[in-house]
Order: sequence, then C-alpha cells, then structure tokens
Amino acid sequence: MSRDEQSGAIVRATGLVKTYRPEGAAPVHAVRGVDLSVERGEFVAVTGPSGAGKSTLLHLLGGLDRPDSGSIRLDGRQVDSFSEARWAMLRRRHIGIVFQFFNLVSNLTVADNVELPALLAGSSPKQARAHREELLAELGLEGREHSTPGELSGGEQQRVALARALVNSPSLLLADEPAGSLDSKGTREVLRLLSRFHQRGQTILLVTHDARVASAADRVISFFDGRVADDAALADDAGRRPAGVADVLRLKG
Repeated sequence: MSRDEQSGAIVRATGLVKTYRPEGAAPVHAVRGVDLSVERGEFVAVTGPSGAGKSTLLHLLGGLDRPDSGSIRLDGRQVDSFSEARWAMLRRRHIGIVFQFFNLVSNLTVADNVELPALLAGSSPKQARAHREELLAELGLEGREHSTPGELSGGEQQRVALARALVNSPSLLLADEPAGSLDSKGTREVLRLLSRFHQRGQTILLVTHDARVASAADRVISFFDGRVADDAALADDAGRRPAGVADVLRLKG
C-alpha cells in the first residue's frame, strides 16, 4: 500500500508549477510550486481573487492541463505523466468535473448528457439509464429527461452538469466556480446539493472567488498569485463547524 493510501490522501500535488507564455507578452506564472493534499471524504474550497491561478490548479489536478514541473498522485498513483488517452479514461472512471458554464452538449437531451459519460466508461445502457434516473430524481429534475439544455434555467443546467459529473461515482469531484453564473437561488441549490453528497462521503475540491460559497466547505485554502497563502479548517475532527459558518447561504434550509 502506498503512503498516500495509508494516509487517506485521495489527491496529492507536490511542487506544481505552471507558466503560460503568451506570444508577445510577459510570462504568466499561474501556479508557483504548489503542494496540496486532499483527504478522502474532505470538502475543500480553494478561494482567492480572479487571476490568482485557482482554475489553473484545478485543471492541472483534473488532467485538463499539464504542469511544467511537479507531480500529481491520485489514490497513490502518479498520474501527471499520463497520456491524453489515459487521462481521459481516468476522468471517466474516477474524476467528475463541474464547470462554471455547464459545458453540456447543446443538441443532446438531459438524459443523453448524463448517460454519455457512463456509456463511455463501460456501463451497459441499462446501468447508465438506472443511475441517470436515480441522480435526476435526487437532483429534482424528474420530467426533464427529454429537454435540451437550452430549455432549462441556469440552475437546472448546473444540476444536470452535476448529475453528469457524478454518474460514474467518481472518487474525486472537481468543481470550477460551479455557482459563478447562477443567481442567489441557483447558488443555494447547487451548494446544498454539494453539501448533501459530501455528507454521504463524496470528496470535493471546489474553486471559487466567493468567500460565501467557500463557507460550504470543511476546509478553505486561500490562493494568491499562484501560491497557497493560507489553509484553514472550518470544521473540527467531529465535523462541528463554528456558529454561522455554514449558514451564510442558509445551506441547511
């Protein structure tokens, strides 16, 4: 058994560096030597101002971008050197990703958007349909199976995106500003749902510029200028939180 598996770390990044070099412009040092560990079952929020490098960090951890240097381990296995094909398979089976602007396939129905990742990961049509039905019911989207994304509200689209990300029961859920394009009601809905799945054991790493959204997590990492500026727990070992922390957005309502 690896050290990460023994310690309970589901993802561990060491010395991550990512620099973008736009043509004709100065280099952008998005991630500067970041060390980060997320334990199995944690809900971690990475927060900081726009341009701090938060989304780049998440994209590196999800294999959507490659680090210039450093290592990434998932479930004790080093994955940063994986090919695009191996990363794609890893995401299908072990990593769910939710984006700010949903990234649903516009000409597919809700049912097809949710079932497609399951089919690509090797589930049978019957299994994919059963899990899709379970998730849509859980997320309050019964009767929307045959709608297309354009027929849904922003909050509904984000719930479909969440169902799609969870359909393969991923070890790790990555959420990149999942409430960034939603109104206050949609934000509360999405955060209540994330909190509910976390309470059932889902590991979540969420990126947000909004401290109120970050308050849904058990641990908040402040990110600034490509570096971790602070790392603070919002809950003790028994899961107790300081008064008011989780209620900023009435998450328990």
